[in-house]
Amino acid sequence: MCAVTNPESRIPIPVGKKRTPSSARWLAEHESDPYVQQARKLGYRSRAVFKLREIQERDHILKPGMRVVDLGAAPGGWCQYARPLLGPAGQLVALDILPMEPVPGVEFIQGDFREAEVLGRLEALVPPASLDLVLSDMAPNISGIDVADQAAAMYLAELALEFADARLKPGGSLLVKAFQGDGYETLVKRLRGSFRTMQVRKPKASRPRSREVYLLARNHGVM
Repeated sequence: MCAVTNPESRIPIPVGKKRTPSSARWLAEHESDPYVQQARKLGYRSRAVFKLREIQERDHILKPGMRVVDLGAAPGGWCQYARPLLGPAGQLVALDILPMEPVPGVEFIQGDFREAEVLGRLEALVPPASLDLVLSDMAPNISGIDVADQAAAMYLAELALEFADARLKPGGSLLVKAFQGDGYETLVKRLRGSFRTMQVRKPKASRPRSREVYLLARNHGVM
């Protein structure tokens, strides 16, 4: 799986290579972004933390004692924000194909959750149908080809839904990143078939020009 959790939080300019005009513009925009600046000030690893924070303040999806899995967790901003809200009785397991620096209280598994060995490591920590919440901020590495990028993004969202369907307890929730375009309505329909409610969230920290939204599906298997 070629996925980057928060591509906007990384600066993808190889050391020693000349910056193109587009990468220079992106870097200038990134460095002037108030969410980037605030994340650095507060010690968060990515600006994406403010997306989760806004959703939490509105919808209260993270509560003490919950058992949560964060898919595509690197670099760990969502884990930094979520773990304290779960309290000492809660559990947060993070997965990513990329390495992630440790976050206190978070159990991290590096690997592709489609692989049996990785799933085995996960299920040793969290039994099937035991999760209260699945978080997914997964997004593909961008190729610049819109059709391919949209297909890759929706594939990751579908994977998150399949993961949640198999591992959420009745009444559990899923928060998944999606991109409006081809495949989006199909995903929404599938979510509505598995959860009692489904709402669309567009946090202020999501860049206005982006088609990125977050789909919050609640009450899994309770119709």
